[in-house]
Amino acid sequence: MSLFKKRVNEFPTPYTCENALKEGGLETKLSMVLMGLGNIVHGQIIKGLLYLAIEIAYIVFMAVNGIRFIAGLRTLGTLEQEEVWDQAKQIYLYTKGDQSVLILLYGVMAILITVLMVFFCRGALKSAYKAECLHKEGKHVNTFSEDLKSLLHENLYRLFMVPPTGFVFVFTILPLVFMICMAFTNYSRIDNHLVLFDWVGLDNFKTLFDSGSILGSTFWSVLGWTVIWAFFATFSNYIFGMILSLLINRKGTRAKGFWRFCFVLSCAVPMFVSLLIMRTMLQPEGAVNVLLRNVGLIAEDTSLPFFTNPTWARVTVIIINIWVGVPYTLLQLTGVLQNIPQELYEAAKVDGANAVQTFTKITLPYMLYVTTPYLIVTFTGNINNFNVIYLLSGGDPVTDLSSTAGKTDLLVTWLYKLTIDKQYYNIGAVIGIMTFIVLAVGALFTYRNSKSYKEEGGF
Repeated sequence: MSLFKKRVNEFPTPYTCENALKEGGLETKLSMVLMGLGNIVHGQIIKGLLYLAIEIAYIVFMAVNGIRFIAGLRTLGTLEQEEVWDQAKQIYLYTKGDQSVLILLYGVMAILITVLMVFFCRGALKSAYKAECLHKEGKHVNTFSEDLKSLLHENLYRLFMVPPTGFVFVFTILPLVFMICMAFTNYSRIDNHLVLFDWVGLDNFKTLFDSGSILGSTFWSVLGWTVIWAFFATFSNYIFGMILSLLINRKGTRAKGFWRFCFVLSCAVPMFVSLLIMRTMLQPEGAVNVLLRNVGLIAEDTSLPFFTNPTWARVTVIIINIWVGVPYTLLQLTGVLQNIPQELYEAAKVDGANAVQTFTKITLPYMLYVTTPYLIVTFTGNINNFNVIYLLSGGDPVTDLSSTAGKTDLLVTWLYKLTIDKQYYNIGAVIGIMTFIVLAVGALFTYRNSKSYKEEGGF
């Protein structure tokens, strides 16, 4: 038993908040309320004063504005802007009313600052507990200058992580939480709720899922086309890219570099340029229709409805996406094919396997094993493929004037139109949330059930 205790004592107690509250001294426990007290008591004066300064700055912020910001989240403003006649100046003046957008933004910011303060508080508690333990054990407690030097050596990663973490917090987390909150309000042009708006709970979600409403029927129609588009855009590129890579990489193919250059040449042109050129060429009076009229394939007074007929428009965007996407798939699969061990093919040849059996038993399983994460990312990207749809067809054609989406609109392009053109910010936020949840859950579920995850290192 004494040997067990000796072995246990060889391992230091981890400096966690739980251990600090259980085993720490009074000065350490008080660091939860008075940040930096434990550090000051145990000789880390400058470090403790910095923690204390952070706490004082937070208290001042909350006293001056923070509490007011958070309290404003309850109503999101009630005072409307009013028009008042100034008898002296003989003009109308406008009184300053509440702006719900700013109230919501500042309230969310105050809450996130409070959450950040909780992490600072935990850090101060652990730092105080560490200083206390080192002091009791008679070990050296770092001075402030030694802590600064450690940031350039063993703790260099922390120094490098501070700027990107700050940018992520300000430009990613804050807007994301703000958008999520917006989905539960009536912030839209409907009933003129652009300046003052209120919390409406789950009403926006109910409206979007109600197939009997205009927005609901549009949502289900756009969702169905988005899934169809993502499926064909992903697997058509993959299949054609696979066929090209197999043909070019086969032993009997000559001038392999030349053929790769021919197919990959389109990658040298920015995609948006290619899409805009194709959009111009496929217009009713574009180069393609004019050429077809000149050679007599279509009548003089007709044009092929590339972007005016719903079926034609959907097929057109899928075909053009194949043209711009296959080169990238070709590059991916060429690298995969060149890394398949040749010993597998030699063993299959010795066993008498034909070309079809070799492809289905060796090549295809290996390619799917390696490229499953790529397929998941590509499918997710095609769900949100804003460029191809918006630059090529603009979501057209629009066959229902009461609808806010065209026949080729994806969820992401419809979201753009709802927010920028129609100013339905609440519905746009709901669509953004639902798209994120579905894609995140679907991608994680698919990847965790794939062989790439379950049999890592299998090949």
